[in-house]
Amino acid sequence: MTDESIRRARSSALGRRGWLALLTLCGATFMTGLDYSVVTVALPEIGRDLGFASTGSLQWVATACLLPTASLLPLFGRVSDIVGRRRLFTLGVVLFGGLSLAAALATGPALLIAARAGQGASAAMITPTAIALMTAAFPEGPRRTRALGVNGAVLSLGFVLGTLGGGVITSGLNWRWTMLLLAAISVLVLLGTTTLPPGTGTRATARLDVPGAALASIGLFALVYGISTGADAGWASPPTLGSLSLAALSLSAFLLAERRHPAPLIPLGLLNRPTVKWSGLVGFVTLGMCGGTTVLLSLYMQDVLGYSALATGAGFLAEGIAALVAGVLAARLIAVLGKARAMSLGLAVQGIGTGAMVLLPVEGGLPLLLATSGAMGFGHVLTVVSFITTMTSGLRDDEQGTAGGLSQLPQFLGGIGTAGLAAIVTARTDALSSAADPVLATLGGLHTATFVAGLLCLTATALPLLLRATPLDPTAAASRSGTERAPL
Repeated sequence: MTDESIRRARSSALGRRGWLALLTLCGATFMTGLDYSVVTVALPEIGRDLGFASTGSLQWVATACLLPTASLLPLFGRVSDIVGRRRLFTLGVVLFGGLSLAAALATGPALLIAARAGQGASAAMITPTAIALMTAAFPEGPRRTRALGVNGAVLSLGFVLGTLGGGVITSGLNWRWTMLLLAAISVLVLLGTTTLPPGTGTRATARLDVPGAALASIGLFALVYGISTGADAGWASPPTLGSLSLAALSLSAFLLAERRHPAPLIPLGLLNRPTVKWSGLVGFVTLGMCGGTTVLLSLYMQDVLGYSALATGAGFLAEGIAALVAGVLAARLIAVLGKARAMSLGLAVQGIGTGAMVLLPVEGGLPLLLATSGAMGFGHVLTVVSFITTMTSGLRDDEQGTAGGLSQLPQFLGGIGTAGLAAIVTARTDALSSAADPVLATLGGLHTATFVAGLLCLTATALPLLLRATPLDPTAAASRSGTERAPL
């Protein structure tokens, strides 16, 4: 081992206390990721047990958690800079655990949906502050990149284990145990908060931008609601059009208000930085296409191959394992390639894996399913780690909470990609249904959508090239003297 490789290994070592802090923050990430997937498999049993009136009302068990998280991310990202990240993170974990217990004890639909909405709001406290605490605890460079790599792998693992574990728990025990599991994890995370550095991050002295917070929350709520319900209600239906119109008006008004406010919720200078806007767009593409394709793979395994819910969950294991490998290797790849090239590589691998799904057959084909989904998972996590590392680099300490919220926003706005791919599947399936067997028509729709998703990822590989000549903000450089800037 050369002196240079020894130096790099030491600089990326997290240390005992660093690992404890990272496990705590990743535990919170795992918990929130698990929350979105573990309940999906349990929905039918929840409907029977609590007497939901229809499938549409049952879907609110998932949607009620998603909407507050997506709409409140910018608000709590900024609040964490003002009141203190560790304090807001701890409050979020306490509330999440208590509301998970309330969900487990719910006796009717209204109580469960209310508890789920509370879980979503508390997740909006946890998610951006976890990223901000991570960037504060680990200096910019190899250690931070390694920490973000572990975090990205754990988030993907939470989804896969949630899908698989939800089926196992629901089949062997009861759906309420999924919520009790979340409550138990929150207790462990709460105990781990004692390992977080007490002074992580300075507090901003500015007051909260209330008009901006209201406009951003209303706009994002309306946008995610319109996307989430548009497929069932109809994209041309009055509720969907009204929701999307409200989103456009609110977000436009938000941008105008931010220009005039002395202490904006999201400073437009921050939002307009190349490292923020271009890496955020990369995040939108990779999360939207991976999330949408994952839904398509679930349809493929169940509607084409005839897999059970449990077998479908197991079918995602290759994606989860590949995601873990990518998370472990991300820091090394970024150190060698730089963040921009690593983003492009990740998008390319994700695009090739997704595009190759046009070869998935009507029966059999398990090796190809595992290989393509594994490639997609590897490329996706490498891209996620690279874009979050880029977005949170070169910032002042009092901007990290806001940046943490922005870095997580593409995860929820990625629902636009899921809706778009679902629309492609529906249109192509309908076009083929008159001349083909229904299963073959469905497969044709899935093939078309995965081809489009792969093509979009490959096209987006050009976006990171816009970051190559990005200069470092001098105010950011001054705020973090003594740290080493990772190459773009």
